[in-house]
Amino acid sequence: MLFKLDPDTKARPVGGRIRQKNESIILRAAEIEFANSGFKGASMNDIAQRADLPKANIHYYFKNKLGLYIAVLSDIIELWDSTLNAITPEDNPRDVLITYVQRKIEFSAQNPLASRIFAKELISGAPNMKEYFRDDYALWFKGRADIFRAWAAQGKIDPEVSPEHLIFLLWSATQHYADFSTQIEAALGKDQLEEADYQDAASTLLHIILKGCGIK
Repeated sequence: MLFKLDPDTKARPVGGRIRQKNESIILRAAEIEFANSGFKGASMNDIAQRADLPKANIHYYFKNKLGLYIAVLSDIIELWDSTLNAITPEDNPRDVLITYVQRKIEFSAQNPLASRIFAKELISGAPNMKEYFRDDYALWFKGRADIFRAWAAQGKIDPEVSPEHLIFLLWSATQHYADFSTQIEAALGKDQLEEADYQDAASTLLHIILKGCGIK
């Protein structure tokens, strides 16, 4: 399920490489501002200054702050959901789970701010994500759970494992390394997590998840 932009808030169509370059600069600057200040605290002026672009340029690509915020969230959700969007009952759950966990841990390492923006939005009651949590979101989630259930019926995973709660576990365990990196760094006595830490995290999570699902 991809986060659908509202037609009144989405980026304006501008062609060419300049558009792609400027949108990328704006989105990265917006990530930092939204992560530091939240949706309410961030301003288009601050985002423009961080992007080193005139404020008018920001409004040229994104109609308003909500449109820019939703675009940032859209990038996050698209990256997270892409692995599960195309899974089928014929797939090997071992391959799916390995790919998902590795990609999510990699995303936590490379894009921690994006994950924290999403977490802050949910903690505050998701006031700006009503479009995302519509009926089709529940249908998308049920579709993923039904595929896990089909794997169980085929003997590919342990039928005692709840598909819904397995998905919740996958979400929370992998995003933890972005949302709570400060706590993890303090526990490990490090100023910053290293690549080896993320590799250990992915390896440990996969060992526990695959073994818990009864997958060799």
